[in-house]
Amino acid sequence: MVTALEKKYRSLAMYFSESTNQIITLKFTEIEKIMGYSLPSSAYLNHSWWKKEKSYTRHYQAWVAAGYVVKYVKPNQYIVFEREDPLFKNESDKDTLIIRPALHGDAPSLSKLHKKENAKLTFFIEGQEHQETSEKGFRQQITACNQIGHSVILLAILNGEHVGYMKITGNELKRAAHRAVVELFIQDIEYDLDVFSSLMRKSEEWAEEKGIKRFELTMLEENVQARMRFEQSGYEVEGIRKSSVVLLNKLHNEVYMGKVLAPKKDSA
Repeated sequence: MVTALEKKYRSLAMYFSESTNQIITLKFTEIEKIMGYSLPSSAYLNHSWWKKEKSYTRHYQAWVAAGYVVKYVKPNQYIVFEREDPLFKNESDKDTLIIRPALHGDAPSLSKLHKKENAKLTFFIEGQEHQETSEKGFRQQITACNQIGHSVILLAILNGEHVGYMKITGNELKRAAHRAVVELFIQDIEYDLDVFSSLMRKSEEWAEEKGIKRFELTMLEENVQARMRFEQSGYEVEGIRKSSVVLLNKLHNEVYMGKVLAPKKDSA
């Protein structure tokens, strides 16, 4: 009898199911970022925790269900997984990207995204500077999202690293419960287009489940790159508030954008 996979390992299982690589090498820290939870001490110290030979255990299924086995364990450093499907062939390594709701354990990593001195923010929607981006601040935001139910922070994880997120904040007014404000942060990396597209798709899937039918956002008028990217995703400019933002002692115009979410068509 196979025991149901424990909640903390479900994101790890999703990561392996999305991967198309024959061999995957992950650091312990990367595995914890994928999960949003800390690994037990035994995982850091014992080879046997990874190389179970008996019946399936809950954590073991996270990679075994996707056809992977553990080939090598470097304690406190990294794990090597290999896919053992004889019919599976992959000529080159491909990036593995998953999107999941942020958990309390993700707060330190989310905070670090904002504090990297050399990080360039593509698609950073201005207006977020009033929010607390410390670890405590992100924990409070994640807690609020869990309590409210119609808000979420969707976290993008690329090859075991947190590279961006989209925050969706629902409206508490009954007459406006069908709409939500979105805020997007993506680290300036080579793969920003894939991350952006995946966050867009996942956010709309989440919205449909929650009955949200409209997304709204604001950005500085000169943020042309982000504006074009959102327009390509179906957002429309609905207005401009002149001289509404003061940044570095200079007045800036603010652009309002919105998108009415089309319901997904049922497959035949």
